[in-house]
Amino acid sequence: MTIQWFPGHMAKARREVSEKIKFVDIVFELVDARLPLSSRNPMMDQIVQQKPRLVLLNKGDLADSEQSKKWQEYFQSKGFHTLIINSQQSLGTNKIITEAKKALKEKIERDKRRGIKPRAIRAMCIGIPNVGKSTLMNRLVGKKIAQTGNKPGVTKGQQWLKSGKELELLDTPGILWPKFEDPEIGKKLALTGAIKDQLLHFDDLAIYGLEFFARFYSERLMERYQLSEEEIFLPAAELLMLISKKRGFKDDYDRASEMIVQEIRSGKLGTYTLDRWEELGAIEDEA
Repeated sequence: MTIQWFPGHMAKARREVSEKIKFVDIVFELVDARLPLSSRNPMMDQIVQQKPRLVLLNKGDLADSEQSKKWQEYFQSKGFHTLIINSQQSLGTNKIITEAKKALKEKIERDKRRGIKPRAIRAMCIGIPNVGKSTLMNRLVGKKIAQTGNKPGVTKGQQWLKSGKELELLDTPGILWPKFEDPEIGKKLALTGAIKDQLLHFDDLAIYGLEFFARFYSERLMERYQLSEEEIFLPAAELLMLISKKRGFKDDYDRASEMIVQEIRSGKLGTYTLDRWEELGAIEDEA
């Protein structure tokens, strides 16, 4: 399964971000806590340049908490201020302005010495599709201004949003990149919903998800689909057929595949992290 998705509006958005980066003080980079490296745009450093950055591991409620802590430490070791948040339920979002001020400490102190009057922090919010940018914007602003949707590619243009007197936000569309060098990244993004479902083969995606859960969260898989210890070691394709029969779908493997993918995405198999901390070197090579 080879997955590529780079609509025209994303190419335009990348150009616009590059043009407007000079107008902001800090960049809020949203990544999916379930795949903290694979959900980062590899062109981000080139686009953001030397701007201070706050990395927000969003959807933390869906990710493996132990893995998230390790990834937070990883980003901090790279010099990025980092928070684990859940914009859907406003968990951790109240710390964003405080953390942004920490990241901008030198600039704030420099402006103070120069006698420059304090003003609201201007931030640009960047991330791949369906990572929760618009939901976060609405939480910070306190009302529904940014358009949201549980599908990638909802936000098409850029807009400034005010968050009280301390923060002004530049919302941007989700930006993927022209080509995934490693197909593994495409699968991870697809499994978490970052790529339009119309472009996917659910049977391939379900098999990929089953292989992953059998390896790292086998007990969850056994419990959810009433599998024995012997059945969990079946090849993933056979496991898909078995689950299809157990759920009453008989030979309708397409329906079974879509069910498995949706249950993984919604957290019915529990929290999980696709980018494994213990495999950091391999993941960085993929990205």
